[in-house]
Amino acid sequence: MAAPLYQIPGQQAPAPAPASAAALAAPGGAAARTIDEVLAQSQAAAVIDALEGDLVGLAPVKRRIRDIAALLVIDKLRTNFGLAAHAPSFHMSFTGNPGTGKTTVALRMAEILHRLGRVRKGHLVAVTRDDLVGQYIGHTAPKTREVLKKAMGGVLFIDEAYYLYRPDNERDYGQEAIEILLQVMENQRDDLVVILAGYKDRMEVFFRSNPGLSSRIAHHLEFPDYLPPELEDIALRMLGDMQYRLSASGLAALRDYIPLRMRQPHFANARSIRNALDRARLRQANRLFAQRALALTRDELMTLESEDLRASRVFA
Repeated sequence: MAAPLYQIPGQQAPAPAPASAAALAAPGGAAARTIDEVLAQSQAAAVIDALEGDLVGLAPVKRRIRDIAALLVIDKLRTNFGLAAHAPSFHMSFTGNPGTGKTTVALRMAEILHRLGRVRKGHLVAVTRDDLVGQYIGHTAPKTREVLKKAMGGVLFIDEAYYLYRPDNERDYGQEAIEILLQVMENQRDDLVVILAGYKDRMEVFFRSNPGLSSRIAHHLEFPDYLPPELEDIALRMLGDMQYRLSASGLAALRDYIPLRMRQPHFANARSIRNALDRARLRQANRLFAQRALALTRDELMTLESEDLRASRVFA
């Protein structure tokens, strides 16, 4: 690739990928010749399997990530056999409602790209418009460059990316940030992956208004809303991570709560479930706190009862 027209200040030329053909050698020093050997040496299989096991639902998203991982593995094998391996663009668009796992998947994606040699570091830099766009002339370019400098070698995740573009405000500097992003996404795509995220309908308008960005996005991943059984599974996993559990009546209350909450405004999938559990824990704490003279058991400290959930105004 020719020298980039736009270079991040202080950014050195991209270092060799960490998972090179030499690094992905099979036991005995020979270059990997099988998919299993590449996965074992890169340890990418563990990340992919964790993505499958740790994240509830998201079947189409998981399939696309496996497709991307497969391409990276095959490119490694092609390199080992002396064949050309043309690195495509891996810039992505994540669309979906809040709480559907976009940031979590971006973190895992960064790790997979790193382990399979696509990016040098594998870190994720998550930003919004405020991190990129300045409030006066000459302020936006330094802010955007600084963010890009931090993200180099990894993944830049821009949440609610459509707020970068405000055509109704002639004094807005978002277009300057977009132009810098366009140049870097094209000229330094070997050292940076950009993920643009947000609501599907707004992202579609954003891409229509900025065709240069749309043409640089290779992968469009749509994150579906969770179904009630999936939200129940997510809730139980969250409680397990916090060393809480539901009584039988508490589980019944949760199953009643979920569809009611889904029909209310501002529902945010797993984020709303987490908030509901936090409030249930608060009610449990108040309930136990009232029993000052009693010696509480481990089970009582761990268990959320029906009343801890049904006190929610969702049931009003």
